[in-house]
Amino acid sequence: MMSKSNISKFLLAGCAMAALSACGADDVASPGSGGDITINNPSPTPTPTPTPTPTASVTPAAGCPSIEVALADGGTLTGPTGTYRVCTLPAKINTDTILPQIDGLLYEMDGRVDVGDDLGATPTSGEAGVTLTIQPGVILYGKAISWLAVNRGNKLMAVGEANKPIIFTSQQNITGSITDKSSGQWGGVVLLGRAQITDCQASIATPGTTGCYRNTEGAASPAYYGGTTNTDSSGELKYVQIRYSGYVLAADKELQGLTPSGVGTGTKMEYIQIHNSSDDGIEMFGGHPLLKHIVITGAEDDSLDIDTGAKAFAQYVIAVQRSDKGDSMIEGDSDNAFDTQTPRTNFRLANFTFLANAASGNGAAIMLRGGMDAHLVNGVVVSPGQSCLQLRNSKTVQTSGTDEAGVPLFDSVVMQCSASGAFSTGNTKDNAGNVVDTVTAAQTQTIFEAGTNNSSTFTPSLTNLFINGSAETTAIAYNASSLNDSASGAFMENAGYVGAVKDASDTWYQGWTCDSATASFGSNSACTSLPTA
Repeated sequence: MMSKSNISKFLLAGCAMAALSACGADDVASPGSGGDITINNPSPTPTPTPTPTPTASVTPAAGCPSIEVALADGGTLTGPTGTYRVCTLPAKINTDTILPQIDGLLYEMDGRVDVGDDLGATPTSGEAGVTLTIQPGVILYGKAISWLAVNRGNKLMAVGEANKPIIFTSQQNITGSITDKSSGQWGGVVLLGRAQITDCQASIATPGTTGCYRNTEGAASPAYYGGTTNTDSSGELKYVQIRYSGYVLAADKELQGLTPSGVGTGTKMEYIQIHNSSDDGIEMFGGHPLLKHIVITGAEDDSLDIDTGAKAFAQYVIAVQRSDKGDSMIEGDSDNAFDTQTPRTNFRLANFTFLANAASGNGAAIMLRGGMDAHLVNGVVVSPGQSCLQLRNSKTVQTSGTDEAGVPLFDSVVMQCSASGAFSTGNTKDNAGNVVDTVTAAQTQTIFEAGTNNSSTFTPSLTNLFINGSAETTAIAYNASSLNDSASGAFMENAGYVGAVKDASDTWYQGWTCDSATASFGSNSACTSLPTA
């Protein structure tokens, strides 16, 4: 085992420090081997108890409520659970608005719905920000081209309850024309904040300044984010489900389930489930996002994606891929083709359980590149079909530089990986397809093994898919509270165990989630259906 103080000597001997002519989403990975790895597959997961099919018991509300904005009465919509009154939101919520929960009523998004106007990168005294408040139990659905954009200077307060989650979903989910493999049926939820970002849209702008902004990928009209207010608040999401999202806005540009873009530490995001996004589950573009108690099921690209200088913290994350779809559990970058820009992405992640069931196009369950920093602790990674970890770009494993935290760090991360190797070689290619930079599997293995209490030959004993068993319980945990900094405050907790779920008595994921063939959370509510009470 090599100490952290000796890593830099090893890297200097093995890393090519070639200047990159291109990197980012077009990087191509080559599989590698980190040596002989013993794979002991866990016992088969018990077949989940089928979720009862709800009876058609819902009757439509008499009409749309009179609230702060005008709602269009869209008539009724019928599905397996009953018939609902449809009330269509306006294209812009231009005043503080509360969406009440009313039995037999759905709120419809017919196209992009903006919360307020973009109020710019810098808060001003007396600015007319708008807050959209969504009451517990509300169900909103989007048509194919729909998405919710919470513009800079405005807020979304979507605070559900454990037994009354707020559900964002598709029209097909209402009518019942949906399966456990459905996805990409509407856009998603996009939070646009004023915290620092990189990779500015204006080429003359300085990264991390008020002049550095970006537009939401594929948006036909501006949906800007970025600024210097790292404590900015875009509101709060709690006990929220986002189902069947990921609509394509432009070629190779899809929305995710949830897209925190330049959000600040004042934005609260916890107890959120993203189900069957056709792109990423959650993609963080810059800012200082804080996430806790997150469930991602069936994401068809990456479960977590992080980019453009995000200083992100996340704790208690369950991510489960479908067997037929999915890329990496984490795809991390710093600033696309501009690896030297600051702020540099730094992802602090604790208490996670990743079940990688699909073969990744990235070549690994966790892929970090682009000069980003990371510290992952208390993780359980099950990826028997491919390597668990791949690092790309010499900048990602450099030990010094502006806003540089050093090589990625791993502590108390236990992994079951492919028999061909727990670690794979990460190659970066230029536009002509020539390999210009490489981090070898051996280098990645050295970095991983320099951490404390890590294992790449772990035999998992998870029960009910993601609950810690005896092997996870005896693994030595890392004090995640030591990851906190001045920005995060006391956000990260010293959980005292590895993985996302301590044991059978730890039920933080129950009640507010939905069940599917991908993962059952004992919620007695199927993702393919709607709650009726």
